[in-house]
Amino acid sequence: LVTWKRNCRRCCLLSYRRDQSKTSKLNCSERITWKYSPVSDPALRIYPVDLGDEGDYTCETANSEGNFLVFSSLTVIVPPTVTLTHDNSKVAVCQASAGKPAADISWIPASNHSSEEEFHHPNGTVTRVSYFGWAKSSFPSVTCLVTHPATNQTLLLDLT
Repeated sequence: LVTWKRNCRRCCLLSYRRDQSKTSKLNCSERITWKYSPVSDPALRIYPVDLGDEGDYTCETANSEGNFLVFSSLTVIVPPTVTLTHDNSKVAVCQASAGKPAADISWIPASNHSSEEEFHHPNGTVTRVSYFGWAKSSFPSVTCLVTHPATNQTLLLDLT
């Protein structure tokens, strides 16, 4: 017997009973299934993964040698959408939208005239916005560096 379940009420329960060659799904969407075949590899597959899939999962196996539990924690990472623009008051705006976790933003050249804002969305994603004022600088361009576990991006803005 192999059973996968998410540790919450009314969550998906996926099981396979070898002696009866029977699989069952309870409260599972079509996105949640076996990776291959529960006979050869009882790994869980969630595709496409969704922010709501984040949480703790338990795999329980039972055979003639006993019961075995494996606990897994799923963290969903969402890459941000990155933009670099400027406004009329000579401020460059680098925005990393709807990432999870929040992206880090830095500038080349480094500046004491930059500031940042952060917006938390109900779905758990974060938008981070960094502002770089160049009114008093003589740099021909500025580079925004966005660092995130899912992606790193470098955007260049011509200031001339």
